[in-house]
Amino acid sequence: MNHTANYVRNRLSLRAPQERSLEIMSELAEKLALSKTVDLPAELKKVEELYPTCTDFEREFPSMCFALATGVGKTRLMGAFVAYLYLEKGIRNFFVLAPNLTVYNKLIEDFSNPSSPKYVFPGIGDLAQNPPRIITGDNYEYAQHGDLLTDININLFNISKINAETRGGNEPRIKRMAEYLGESYFNYLSNLDDLVVLMDESHHYRADRGMAVINELKPILGLELTATPQVERGNNSIKFKNVVYEYALGKAIKDGFVKTPAVATRKDFDPAQHSDEELDRIKLEDGIRIHEDTRVALDIFARDNKTVAVKPFVLVVAKDTQHAGLLKELIGSKGFFEGRYASKVMEIHSNQRGSEKDENIERLVSLEDPENDIEIVIHVNMLKEGWDVTNLYTIIPLRTAASMTLREQTIGRGLRLPYGRITGDSKVDKLTIVSHDRFQEIVDEANKPDSIIRLENIIEIDEELTTPKETVTAGSPMTQSFEQEQKRIEAIEDKTEKQQAQLTLDTKKDIVSTFHTLNTEVKSVQDLTRPEIKQLAVQRIKDRFQGDLFVEDRVKEAESHYEEVAKEFTKQIIEIPRIIIQQSDNVTSGFHDFTLDVMGLDPKPVSEEIRRQTLTDNTIESIHGQGRIVPENLDNLIVNELINAPEVDYDECTDLLFSLANDALTKLRSYLGEDDLINVVQYHRRDIASFIYKQMVAPEHFYCDAPEYAEPIVRPFTQIEDHNLSKFSSDTLHDYTETITPTRAIPTKVFTGFKKACHDKYKFDSKTEKDFSCILENDDDVLKWLRPAKKQFQIWWQNNSRQYVPDFVVETEEVIYMVETKKEGDIETGEVQEKATAAAEYCKHASDFTTKNNGKPWTYVIIPHNAVLANMSLENLVTKYEYIRDEK
Repeated sequence: MNHTANYVRNRLSLRAPQERSLEIMSELAEKLALSKTVDLPAELKKVEELYPTCTDFEREFPSMCFALATGVGKTRLMGAFVAYLYLEKGIRNFFVLAPNLTVYNKLIEDFSNPSSPKYVFPGIGDLAQNPPRIITGDNYEYAQHGDLLTDININLFNISKINAETRGGNEPRIKRMAEYLGESYFNYLSNLDDLVVLMDESHHYRADRGMAVINELKPILGLELTATPQVERGNNSIKFKNVVYEYALGKAIKDGFVKTPAVATRKDFDPAQHSDEELDRIKLEDGIRIHEDTRVALDIFARDNKTVAVKPFVLVVAKDTQHAGLLKELIGSKGFFEGRYASKVMEIHSNQRGSEKDENIERLVSLEDPENDIEIVIHVNMLKEGWDVTNLYTIIPLRTAASMTLREQTIGRGLRLPYGRITGDSKVDKLTIVSHDRFQEIVDEANKPDSIIRLENIIEIDEELTTPKETVTAGSPMTQSFEQEQKRIEAIEDKTEKQQAQLTLDTKKDIVSTFHTLNTEVKSVQDLTRPEIKQLAVQRIKDRFQGDLFVEDRVKEAESHYEEVAKEFTKQIIEIPRIIIQQSDNVTSGFHDFTLDVMGLDPKPVSEEIRRQTLTDNTIESIHGQGRIVPENLDNLIVNELINAPEVDYDECTDLLFSLANDALTKLRSYLGEDDLINVVQYHRRDIASFIYKQMVAPEHFYCDAPEYAEPIVRPFTQIEDHNLSKFSSDTLHDYTETITPTRAIPTKVFTGFKKACHDKYKFDSKTEKDFSCILENDDDVLKWLRPAKKQFQIWWQNNSRQYVPDFVVETEEVIYMVETKKEGDIETGEVQEKATAAAEYCKHASDFTTKNNGKPWTYVIIPHNAVLANMSLENLVTKYEYIRDEK
């Protein structure tokens, strides 16, 4: 990748598949003539030598397709292409085609609005100082002569409009246009010597009559982008012949660029026992239950991460407009979830007209807006490209063909990630398709290696999904006392008394929030009571409310209540140092020496026969040529391919690379003559290198030592984070001593009644965890304990890709314990031990800090599940199962 491509990549923060596409385009831009008068077969040969999948431009000009999965970022990639060609090649004229009005309007926004989060040129300095002139199908008639000749010009047109204007043999309006520079605007474009055409969703541009117009534009280059590089002809799919790079949906899912699609059905469900109407209702009801479960999960995620909540919605795919109307009537009835969705459902289809259609389209495009109350969209046909919502989480296909269930066009509508990244929360990162009637076909499909639905993402609907849920927040004792005080204040009738009580409560909250800004000024939570810290805290409250009419009253209240709040805060908190535990970037990796296993390495020579066809009578003759360019060293050809792999450092493993290449050559020489050997290596060098590479990265040959942990910055304490929990709406809170049967139901329950815990409510993942909480409550040595919320600790492991949250933190008179309860047979597994290493790293740094500042040391403990018995003391368990850190 050259300097300009690197610059564009970095400025636009391109993802890996976008970066690879830009690299390919920049490489081809160097090879191609980029001229109107080119030898098209010669240009094709240049491309085919580098990218053999491109066997035909399928246009009357050089045109290459980049097939990127939905949600990866094709529009941003178009911006990268334009920026590169402008900066590196000086190309100033671009013609961008959109397949429909929705994409057309989106592209205008993305190319022209620098304040848009989806603007395609962020950080490109040359385009900030000299912004592109956006010429659209609506304003090109008024484009100014001088502007067109001096600026970078991006023409945006809607191909569906051009197609409409070619019906009946009419010329499209841009070709019929009155004179511009003495010619029609179309002829003006076709005479430009640097016009590049970019085709968004290019699978639309294969059969349309308007494509003849595109050929007549005579561009120097065509760049096509699509998620589906094929056209449908009857029951057949015809693949594009000009694809130079394909990044399929399965790869995008694996790499975490889109949601993970999952399929849900009922256990032991036989669709043959139900009529179409009954099946519709069952699938709708189950889909809505999944939707409600997802809505709670998204709410909890937003609360835990203090981010904007996502409002999910459901897409129902109906058979036809009559079917859609019946479905809407059913969903709006009192018998369907007590009529809760009557005002939250809409249908949209091509038969709608006038204000009804306009209103529905407006509601459709604003579905991400929290103010939009629509939660169910009924659509007759699959929604078209350009509808880029991120909050579609459930799809219910009704009475559709089997092939439709898994088609990328169906699920592609719901694959975009609302937070722009995989969050690690399975429900936030998952798109669910309800498919009771096609379940076995989906299971069969999932068994195929290239399936976009994996077996682990097939869901059987059970009570967990079908029972309505709600979110409950478990706060600290101080939070609870504030909530109780707020309720008392709301009941006060005297206005003056109520105002004073509210001021006092608000000031106490301000004091607590100020504590968390002081942990750079103090060494322990006990330091909060020092006079100089009080003075600093009060000053920060004063600064925060500077200009407020009642600032002096707040300051007086703060001075009056500071000691009381600080004492209560110190009493209730477990002093958890704020430490970010993360691994350094220094990873040691490489390859062990080994001999190549050559079994299965048997490529055959490629025919070098040249076939020539006479165009007048179609006679074909064969030519067998002699002679070729002979490479100096065949092993170099293989090694040159191997060093393209990211794990291979040429300088570190030169000897091994040539040794393996020669192992391969030895095998090839065993059955090939010298001429055939040269042929095979030249034509199959990538396959040979791939054969070697697969053995190189096998676990027995490749090593990657876990990186060391970076030296962290330690702060004395952090606030106790709230827990946001889901519970069945119909379920009550359970006392932690209550026996729950069956025990597998424990993870679904919310427990309360704790006396020593730092929260008023908890959930437990197992009976072992619940039993351990009983031990803690009954043990006199235990002062306080908590179940940490997800954001309580910043302990990272597995190359900083995963976060560890311990089961318990327990404070005694002498020690603070970080405790993990684990199934005995799992304790020695690599995953548990890697997490334990990270946890022990935290405890080490926490102890180093706290013991120097009159605090308590930290100890990590892993307790096997079968040791958690009611008669056990904490002291016995932690003494027996303390984790001893391996310092080697």
